[in-house]
Parts: sequence; C-alpha cells; structure tokens
Amino acid sequence: MDIPIVDISGLVSGTEERYEVAAKIGQACRDYGFFYIIGHGVDEDLQQQLEEVSQQFFAQDNEAKLKISMSHGGRAWRGYFPVGGELTSGKPDLKEGIYFGTELNDNHPLVKMNTPLHGPNLFPGNMPQLRELVLNYMEAMTRLGHSLMTGIALSLGLEESYFADRYTSDPLVLFRIFNYPTHSLHDHTEYTWGVGEHTDYGLLTILRQDMSGGLQVKIKSQWVSAPPIRNSFVCNIGDMLDRITGGHYLSTPHRVYNQSQQDRLSFPFFFDPNFSAEVKPIKLGTKVNDNKEQRWDRASVHEFRGTYGDYLLSKVSKVFPELRRQVL
Repeated sequence: MDIPIVDISGLVSGTEERYEVAAKIGQACRDYGFFYIIGHGVDEDLQQQLEEVSQQFFAQDNEAKLKISMSHGGRAWRGYFPVGGELTSGKPDLKEGIYFGTELNDNHPLVKMNTPLHGPNLFPGNMPQLRELVLNYMEAMTRLGHSLMTGIALSLGLEESYFADRYTSDPLVLFRIFNYPTHSLHDHTEYTWGVGEHTDYGLLTILRQDMSGGLQVKIKSQWVSAPPIRNSFVCNIGDMLDRITGGHYLSTPHRVYNQSQQDRLSFPFFFDPNFSAEVKPIKLGTKVNDNKEQRWDRASVHEFRGTYGDYLLSKVSKVFPELRRQVL
C-alpha cells in the first residue's frame, strides 16, 4: 500500500494543470489522508543548509541547548525542549526539538494582548545562521501552504480562495525541528516511540524528513511506512480539515520509531487556520463520517465548537503540562 506521489508543479505555477493536480490531491486525501509532493519549488539548498545547522544545534550539550528553553518562551510557546519533554497520549516521546512560529515583536497587537502562541522566536546566540534559515524556510513553506490549500479547495469543488477567504489569509504558522535519537541509546528508558500515535490539529502539515526513515501512517487499520523520498515533502491533513469536510478527508494517525543507527531529523510545518477563526463544516451533501471510535483518542472533531485557538490550546495543555499555566 504505497502513499501516492503528486507532482504539484502545475498548482504552484497556476497553470491549467492545477485542476488535474487538485483531483490527485483530493483522491489522496480521501484514500490516505497522506501524500508526497514533488515539483514544489522550495529551494533544495535552503533545505540542506537548514538540516546541517540543525544537526550542529542538536550536537551541543544540554546546557547550550537549554539557553533557549521553552521555559523562556512564555505564552509564545517557543524554544527548545529536551528528550522526554513532550508527551503524546500522556507518554514521553523519544525526541527533542525546537518550536518556532511567525516572528512577531513585542509591539505587535496580538502580542500586546497576550494572545497565546504569538510572539518572538528564541534563537541560539551562538548560531546566528539558524535564525535566517528558519525564517526563510517558514516564508517558503507558507507560500507552499497557500498553493496546496488552493488545490484542496479545488478538489472539493470550491472556489480557489475558499480557505484563504475564511481561514488562512493570516494563517497560524507553526514550525518544529525535531531530533529523534537512535533508539539503542535509550534502551533502558521509559521512552519507546519517537512520537506515539497521534493526528495533527490543524489544516495541513508539510513535512521534510531526512533519509533515516521511521515515519509510519495508519491506513485502513494497517501501519504503512512513509519512507523518505529525496527533495519531496510528506503532506497530511489535520483535524480541522477533517471537521470542515465532514470526515470526507480524514485526519490520519501517524507515529515515528527511529530504527536507524543515527539520529533522525524531521521538519514538520503546520499551516493552520487563523487563531481566532471559527471552524465550520462545509455542506458537501454527504453524511458526516465521524470515525471517533477508530481514532487514537476516541474524540470527535465534529462535536467541537469554537475557534481554532480554542481547539489548539486544549491540545497544547496535554502536550506540555508544565507550560500550561503560562500558555492558558
């Protein structure tokens, strides 16, 4: 059962081929909830430089990395966390990482209002190049996210600007750099999975993974490997797109287990609704497909009412319990 590969060059360039691309994306969303993209136009040198500098960051000792600890990020929910510092379904993950988001200074209205998950990023002072690479990468991925959501709108028979008009003219952009240590180094710890079974929260995740492998996707109750393909991204839909489409496009569970003999780097980019946007279903003329009994958390995304910020904060408090008081 191979996850489909979609060449999106026609979508990125805005040619007539975008309708054909959109149809392929729609099929992948219905059948898998996951798909690879090639022809995306994101600079390969930028990706490679980001990977190299990220390796340098994680190779440092804990004292150096903790200088940008998430405890310093406050309500912006940014910075570094060590191995075991993030929970999935209440269990510590065998990974460390850095959280980033849209770069906002202290004078931005949302920051002045103490809006959670908005604010400045934390960057290491000894690696100035990481700041430039991360901000350039997020800018490129935001453009790609807009293109992909145009394709998803077309795949649903909607006007091209449907999501931009309602949710993503000012998207909530969150970016992570994760490092999954080799499992052999932690055989005697309580941590098992790099990240356990979960679904993503928002609209669309665009993932760059290194060549180590380890990503697994749950399709029709079977776990399927999503091996790395050079200069591709892995895309998957999140809970809010599941809700918007009435389960027509399902948010697919996935997990990571690093079986390689080296550390694994991954770069998930989350392109999500505006924090204050109320997420509402589209009337597609089909019965709502609520798969809560099959979901890892037994929760229904279709019973949720409120803004995307409400939904996200309810999840954040479970991922980082120790930061809950600062964020909520």
